[in-house]
Amino acid sequence: MSFFQKALASIGIGSAKVDTVLHQHILSHGNLVEGEIVIKGGNVAQTIDNIYLRLHATYEKESNDRTYTESCVIDSFLVGESLEIGANEQKTIPFSFPLSIYTPFTLGKTKVWISTGLDIKNAIDPSDQDYVEVQPNALVNKLLSAVSELGFQMKQVECKESSYKRNGIPFVQELEYVPVSGSFYGKLDEIELSFLTVDDKLIELVVQVDKKARGLGGLFAEALDLDERFINVTIKDEEKNIIKQQLFNMVQTYS
Repeated sequence: MSFFQKALASIGIGSAKVDTVLHQHILSHGNLVEGEIVIKGGNVAQTIDNIYLRLHATYEKESNDRTYTESCVIDSFLVGESLEIGANEQKTIPFSFPLSIYTPFTLGKTKVWISTGLDIKNAIDPSDQDYVEVQPNALVNKLLSAVSELGFQMKQVECKESSYKRNGIPFVQELEYVPVSGSFYGKLDEIELSFLTVDDKLIELVVQVDKKARGLGGLFAEALDLDERFINVTIKDEEKNIIKQQLFNMVQTYS
């Protein structure tokens, strides 16, 4: 192994490369993320100190009257340590991990991806990233169907920075709905569903009910945000058949 080859590997030329192959790119909460990490040796043998996977998502952040897109790490996993990879050698490492309950849906502008990294001393660390689609699972779809059946239509979806941090996650995903028919048409401006945690057996969210302003008092209340009500809601899988009635009763109480 020549000094020249080592020097080239240290700047990424002829160094080891990594490629992550996911078994499935469409996921829902309650699923395992499964795949293989393929490491291909370069022109020289190298020692890999750590192999890690990180789950990322984008969110919107406001600063100085500007809105811009940020990203954060939702979860991270150490897959392997102290691995020797010879010149031109190939090694495959299988992995699986549960999709984090804090992962947002890839609705609107939200993007979710998995990055793979190799820590190699005295070299540029090889990396790879793979985008995934995160869809609502059966329990969430039951909730969203109930919202639609009550006469609400989705207006927009955003992952927004929040002062309320769950497990260090700096954003909350909000699904905004406006009434277009049914009992709440003309009574409410909108409702927002802010998802805190999602699994296939349980959902935790905050429902914001925004009443429609009526008269001068209503206008003052709207200006001071006094017309908004925030309700903490937990929905369990065994309650899925009564979600619509529960949602109606709750919104009716605060509208």
